[in-house]
Amino acid sequence: MFLKKQNIELKTAKEIEKMRVAGKVVGEILEKLSEIIKPGITTKCIDELSEKYIRKFKMTPAFLGVPGARYPFPASVCVSINDEVVHGIPNASRVLKSGDVVSVDVGVIYEGYYGDAARTYAVGTISDAAAKLLKVTELSLQKGIEQALPGKRLGDVSFAVQKTVETAGFSVVRDFVGHGIGRSLHEEPQIPNFGKANTGLKLLPGMVLAIEPMVNVGSYEVCMPDDNWTVVTRDGSLSAHFEHTIVITENSYEILTKV
Repeated sequence: MFLKKQNIELKTAKEIEKMRVAGKVVGEILEKLSEIIKPGITTKCIDELSEKYIRKFKMTPAFLGVPGARYPFPASVCVSINDEVVHGIPNASRVLKSGDVVSVDVGVIYEGYYGDAARTYAVGTISDAAAKLLKVTELSLQKGIEQALPGKRLGDVSFAVQKTVETAGFSVVRDFVGHGIGRSLHEEPQIPNFGKANTGLKLLPGMVLAIEPMVNVGSYEVCMPDDNWTVVTRDGSLSAHFEHTIVITENSYEILTKV
């Protein structure tokens, strides 16, 4: 059924089960990548290994061929390094080195339904500041998810993310947001990582949401200078990105992309 005023689809138990299967594969890929992301690996190798795993389960890479301003996205996953916030294009000449942080965003399609999640990894030995960034960003995702309860408001999720990030001295990206997800990769509602508690859309059982804090060490401002896909921090500071797909249940929530 649909909430007609907001045009938000509430998923049935059958639909949620399909998204649960998709989400499990996404989560497994992100877990497996933690074993192979090391100094010396290329971002293209990360993409190829991820696509191989996706197709092993007869699923489709969700990002491959997504339309863009100049050309479709040319890879199966997004791989973004250091000051790259999201939508980094894998490349055989991009070699990870110790001290880097690398975000990998994975999406799949299973029987017409999407799963979507992201994680930022430490490459080798990283600085204390970078380690704090990763810890705070992942914590902000957790705090946002904890507010995704039936009867709460979308602003409660956004506020929890923002408060966690800004209390730690970092900033949340404002030009890109989380989203509903289901039969399309991006559905309503949009889920900003900043906002006011007790405001916005009321959360209901059956809503499936991709919550995804994107957090910068410096300013929240971003730009897209080169390839019409890769988003970078305007001031060149480090950025991190964590994401889970969740479903709101009758009494709580379930993380569909958690292993």
